[in-house]
Amino acid sequence: MKTLPLDDKIFTIVGQTADELGLECYLIGGYVRDLLLHRPSKDMDFVVVGSGIDMAKAVAKKLIHAHLAVFRTYGTAQVKNHKYELEFVGARKESYRHESRNPIVEDGTIEDDQNRRDFTVNALAVCLNKERFGTFVDPFGGLADLDNKILRTPNDPDVTFSDDPLRMMRAIRFATQLDFRIAPPTLEAIARNAARIDIITQERITDELNKIMRSERPSIGFFLLNKTGLLPLIFPELNALKGVEERNGRGHKDNFLHTLKVLDNVAVKSDDLWLRWAALLHDIAKPVTKQWDDKQGWTFRNHNFVGSKMVPHIFRHLKLPLGEPLNFVQKMVLLHMRPIALSEDVVTDSAVRRLLFEAGNDIDKLMLLCESDITSNNMEKVKRFSQNFKLVRRKLREIEEKDRIRNFQPPVDGTEIMQLFDLQPCGLIGELKAQIKDAILDGIIPNEHDAARAYLLTIAAERGLTPRTPTDN
Repeated sequence: MKTLPLDDKIFTIVGQTADELGLECYLIGGYVRDLLLHRPSKDMDFVVVGSGIDMAKAVAKKLIHAHLAVFRTYGTAQVKNHKYELEFVGARKESYRHESRNPIVEDGTIEDDQNRRDFTVNALAVCLNKERFGTFVDPFGGLADLDNKILRTPNDPDVTFSDDPLRMMRAIRFATQLDFRIAPPTLEAIARNAARIDIITQERITDELNKIMRSERPSIGFFLLNKTGLLPLIFPELNALKGVEERNGRGHKDNFLHTLKVLDNVAVKSDDLWLRWAALLHDIAKPVTKQWDDKQGWTFRNHNFVGSKMVPHIFRHLKLPLGEPLNFVQKMVLLHMRPIALSEDVVTDSAVRRLLFEAGNDIDKLMLLCESDITSNNMEKVKRFSQNFKLVRRKLREIEEKDRIRNFQPPVDGTEIMQLFDLQPCGLIGELKAQIKDAILDGIIPNEHDAARAYLLTIAAERGLTPRTPTDN
C-alpha cells in the first residue's frame, strides 16, 4: 500500500489529536496534489469523520499563537499562526438543486466526501491516524491521473458540471496551471454544459480568469475556453477577435491567435497581472474598427483609441477593479501603437519626449508590451523591429537623462501665471500651461523654470497680456 512521507510535525500533531478524540482524520485535496507535484502550497485541508470544529479547537490549543475562526453555518473552522493555515471540515455528502450551485449537505464518510470532489487529483486523501499514518485513500485513480497529467471527474462529468458549473472554469484553470490534459469525456461534458455557467456569479468566474492569467502560459486556458464554448458566454469581446476574412485574395491575421501569442510573450517576461490584461486587450477593438481599403487592404484605424474606450466597460462587466488597474490597462491599450510607430520611422527627440510624458513611470512596461507584440513569422521583419526598438529604448534613456521628462509638470504653474498677469482662474491659464508644455516636449525650450518663464512672457504678449509690475496692487 502506497504511503506519503509527511515530514512536517503539524501532521503528527493533527493525527495525535484525532486519535485522542477518537476521530478519523485525513489530509485531502490540493495540498496532497501539490505535494506530489513538488509545487509550493500553503493551505492544508483536513477532513474529519465527525466534527471538524471540535477537531480545530483541539489542534489550536496545541499550537503557539494560534488563531481559531469557526464558521458554524458551513461546519468548518480555520486555525492559523505564523507558520500554518489549516482548514478543518466534517466529512459530508452533497446533493444539488438544478437552479443553484449551493449544495444540500449531510454528514458522511470519507468516501462520501471524496465522492463530492471536482477532480480525481483533488480527491486524494492521506490518513493521519497513527495506525494508517501516511496511507493514501484513492478510490478514483487520482495517483495514476497525476502521473499521466490528466484531469477528469470522479463521477459522471455531466452531473459534476451541471451540479456546480464553476467546476468547468476550475478544470480549465487547473489544466492551465498544471499543464495537464483534460480527459476527452470531461472536456466534452464541459462543452455540453457550458450554458450552465450563467448561474455562477461574475466575481467567481473572474477569479478563475485571473488565475489563468497568472499561469506560466495563459493561452492554454483561453484556447480551452474557446474549444468548450465558454469563451463567447463569458468574454464575447475576446471571442470576436477570432477568424480571418479575405477579400480579393488578401486576408488579415487571426487577431485571437495573435493576442494569445502576445499574452504568452508578456507572461515570459513579467508576472504583472495588469500588464498581462493589457496584452489580452491591446487589440480588442480590431473587430469594430476593421475596414477594407482597395489600396491598403484590411485596416484597423484607431483601434488603440477605440480599444481604450472599451476597457472600462469590459472591466465593469468582468467586475475587475476600477481604480489604478483600470487606468493602467486603459493607458497601455491607448499607447501601444506609439513605440511601434516610432520604430518604423525616424526617431525624433520630440516624439520620444511626448511618449515619455504620456507613459510616465509605465514607459518600461509599455515597451515590454510593444516588444511582445512582434509575432510575425517573417524573421527578417522581427529582426528589424527588434533592432529599431533597441534604438527607441536608447533614445528614451538619452532624453530622460537630458530633459527629465518622465512625469514632468511645466516648470511654471498656474499660480505663478495668475500672479504674474493678475488673472483670476480661467481657461486661458490652462492654455498657456499647455503651450509651455508643448514647447518643452517639442524641444523649443529646455525643461527649466527661467526658460519657461521667458517663453511665457513671449506667448502672453501675443495675446495682449502684460505682466504686473511690483508696484501694482
